[in-house]
Amino acid sequence: MSQTVTDAPQVEVAENENSQASTQGSLVWSIAGFAIVLGLAIVVDILTSNMPVWTEGTWFGSIAKSVEFPVYAIALGFLANGLLATLGVRDKMSGGFRTEFFIKTGLVLLGATVNIGVILDMGLPAVVQAILLIAIVFFFTWWFAGIIGLEPHLRALLASALSICGVSAAVAAAGAVHAKKEQLAYVAGLVIVFALPAIFLLPWLAQVMGLSPVVTGAWIGGNIDTTAAVTAAGTVAGEAVLEYAAVVKMIQNALIGFVAVALSVYFTLKVDGTATDGTDAATTAQPGWHEVWDRFPKFVLGFILASVAVSVLAAMMPDAAADGGWIDNGISSAKALQTVFFTMAFVAIGLEFRIGALREAGWKPVLVFFAGTIMNLIAGLLLAQLLFGWIFGGLFA
Repeated sequence: MSQTVTDAPQVEVAENENSQASTQGSLVWSIAGFAIVLGLAIVVDILTSNMPVWTEGTWFGSIAKSVEFPVYAIALGFLANGLLATLGVRDKMSGGFRTEFFIKTGLVLLGATVNIGVILDMGLPAVVQAILLIAIVFFFTWWFAGIIGLEPHLRALLASALSICGVSAAVAAAGAVHAKKEQLAYVAGLVIVFALPAIFLLPWLAQVMGLSPVVTGAWIGGNIDTTAAVTAAGTVAGEAVLEYAAVVKMIQNALIGFVAVALSVYFTLKVDGTATDGTDAATTAQPGWHEVWDRFPKFVLGFILASVAVSVLAAMMPDAAADGGWIDNGISSAKALQTVFFTMAFVAIGLEFRIGALREAGWKPVLVFFAGTIMNLIAGLLLAQLLFGWIFGGLFA
């Protein structure tokens, strides 16, 4: 008995020492993972800035001018993913691949660039188009994904990404509905794959159809899922197109919060409050409104507050908001930081991606994304032509 009592503290001390060593080792690996993300983000910045110069005069030179940082970031992330997996250290470093933190921080900074005053200057047609297009594409995608049997959490991510602003909206939706990281990574991959050809396809189609710059901008801004890809496509189409496209995309970005709130309420009270057999689970563990707040993505509030703050300051001090003013400089700094965090986020998405997620999801999400993209293209073109070409076209002549 005395031997047992004597040995017990020694065993406990040994277990504590092992636990501390394990924690320290995990921290070291996480730091190493973060260092890789940061290092790759620096490489992405170098490639984005210099690739057009390095490839000038080659077949890739004209393409390189339009390739934005998400393309390089996610490609390098995938390459590093394969290398680290081969070396057997990817999972150990995963604590440093802070995808959600990077994107959420970038989204709050994005809010600082969404000036409500600029949106109002664009006028009623831009707001109407954003609301109608989001509603049409979201509910079509949600309905079609349900028809072919996708589960609600993945349906929410696909519908949000397609209808609002790609990866950013998918992250907001994932936080609201508690989707799996693998689902988010898969949807993010689909967004990038479908956005890349759209950068060149939509400007070409607009030219073939003879669309005006404002209609082209409204179509590009309403359809291409990522802000970076919208910027690239607008640049390809022309400076006037880019201005209109950027404002339309800003309006859609501003609606992330409303969609996140709606999804949070719906999933808390309907989807996750229903038993697996389809019966009401209120008698067991029906979630209440407090859980809506608990699971609501708090970064959306930061996004809204940053947008309101910049808009109020710009309205109160127009001189400071003009080119070269301190508000304008602050917005430029926020954009630069936003790019840094989004770059690290896209790198981390590539690093966190698991091929098993593709096998698990199968072909159905691809079909849903394709169908939603076609609906987005058609509805977006009709709304852009109707609102900016026919009804309010005189305002932009």
